[in-house]
Amino acid sequence: MSDLLYSDIEEDLRASVRNLLEARADAASVLARTETAEPYDLKLWQTLADLGLVGLLVPEELGGQDASAREVAVVLEELGRAVAPVPFLGSAVLATSALLACGTENSGQLVRRLAMGEATGALAITLTRWPGADFPATVRADGDVLSGQISLVADAPVADVLIVPAVTAAGPALYAVDGATVTEASALDLTRRLADVTLDGVPGRLLAGPDRAAAALERAVLTGAGLLASEQLGVAQWCLDETVAYVKQRYQFGRPVGSFQGLKHRLADLYLEIAMARAAARNAADALATGSDDVGIAVAVAQSSCASVAVHAAEEAIQLHGGIGMTWEHPAHLYLKRAKADELALGTPGRHRAALATLVNLPA
Repeated sequence: MSDLLYSDIEEDLRASVRNLLEARADAASVLARTETAEPYDLKLWQTLADLGLVGLLVPEELGGQDASAREVAVVLEELGRAVAPVPFLGSAVLATSALLACGTENSGQLVRRLAMGEATGALAITLTRWPGADFPATVRADGDVLSGQISLVADAPVADVLIVPAVTAAGPALYAVDGATVTEASALDLTRRLADVTLDGVPGRLLAGPDRAAAALERAVLTGAGLLASEQLGVAQWCLDETVAYVKQRYQFGRPVGSFQGLKHRLADLYLEIAMARAAARNAADALATGSDDVGIAVAVAQSSCASVAVHAAEEAIQLHGGIGMTWEHPAHLYLKRAKADELALGTPGRHRAALATLVNLPA
């Protein structure tokens, strides 16, 4: 049985990432950046690359750190805790996982560039795609020329290269494209931007053909969904920590509002929800890291739990902060928006519960 507790190495990794984010991505800085022409902090992203964090999933021979999904999950917890505006999910998780699953020479060369911070990638799928969905058919390939459109691609506005699923005469395929038209779309989450991608006779480099493309895409989406649970956990934990700190120092009727029994019960319930979500997120990360046969079940359980807990935690944070929680100047709204956006990303809780029912042979 796997040990789901954090190892000493994982705790050291957490401390390093948290210290960096506290210095470079504090709440005031992140909030201020959302109103500028550069919502992503690409200098922070380059620092993460220089520290080797964007190549954690990549083997050493391809320029990475040869770590596992467990370490990536710890980084995502901290990035979620800071709602850091960096393309980690799109490039270091989704695009990298797809390239690694391709296992071809072209994909290996590209994943090396991503791992070393020479380029940023994005997997050109609609962010709401879920594990087990049919291979997308909105892009067609005639030889190495691609035409079509993909809507709501996460982190595409800052991607140097797109990993595009396309349908060919022989079947599904994955291509690397760097000449697409990328139009930023309206997004609820101000710290993770979306874009519509249009390909009008754009050349692409074949990464995987019909024998590997569908499996590579499915592996990337499953990995993304499983690790997204850790980001949601980080969002929820920040909301709980900040709310507890606030109700301890906010006085009403001559006493801290946190001393009122009704608030104690709500925060205690939220603490228990987050504890259960942590177990689910850790289990999903461990299943991905070890290649467990039950990885589909672990991911479905984690997303069924963590997505809803993150939204609940953000809602409680705003309400229990009172009037200040409703203002633009307080960062609580960034966490609610990230939690709500993540709830739709890579499969809603309902989608994952439906998948879980089938996986454990308990159909509706």
